[in-house]
Amino acid sequence: MCATIFLMKEQYFTPESIHALSSQWLTEYARPKRLKSQPFDINRAALLVLDMQKYFLNPDSHAYIPSATAILPGINQAISFFRTNQRPIIATKHVNSKNNAGMMAAWWSEIMTENHQLIGLHPDLDLKEEEIIHKNQYDAFYQSELSALLDASQIDQLVIGGVMTHLCCETTARAAFVQGYEVYFLVDGTATYNQKFHMATLQNLAHGFAVLISVEDLVEGIKI
Repeated sequence: MCATIFLMKEQYFTPESIHALSSQWLTEYARPKRLKSQPFDINRAALLVLDMQKYFLNPDSHAYIPSATAILPGINQAISFFRTNQRPIIATKHVNSKNNAGMMAAWWSEIMTENHQLIGLHPDLDLKEEEIIHKNQYDAFYQSELSALLDASQIDQLVIGGVMTHLCCETTARAAFVQGYEVYFLVDGTATYNQKFHMATLQNLAHGFAVLISVEDLVEGIKI
């Protein structure tokens, strides 16, 4: 019974609730003192938007994330902020084949192949085609162009948003930390199936991997 409840989908983020919830979680989990040793510098940073695909944002999809549409305006705000500052924006599209799916094929009912009708990014995202790269695992660094793109722009700070909070976003944040990047995680710019998954990620990352921030914190220079 408990496991069933834990795995239920819920729309915890709505346009009305997203600000209050994210403010609450920042108060509970964020470590503002961490910014003294890891101050944000837009000139060293890139924005990474993970897997905002129709597969996860279309209500007709079995993988639909009910809270995902609520983070779209904030992600576009973050994109606009980075574009205005002429800083790198990278968005991932998760695409699998039988050859690269690995354990994804064993854990999920289907894999997202290139010809899947919902493979594309959500049309409301303010992205350019050249800002999109492919990934095939939870970790966006694994067998992708990500490291090379970040190295080419001399990036050492990474702001992460997208879906799912507790899978691709958390895994990529941990991988970025291990590779030496200073990580900033968007509390209201990520979404997943339910609050428990989201809150668990925030607690884990804040403890040892990433600085938690809101979109508002980001565009105002992270004054928290």
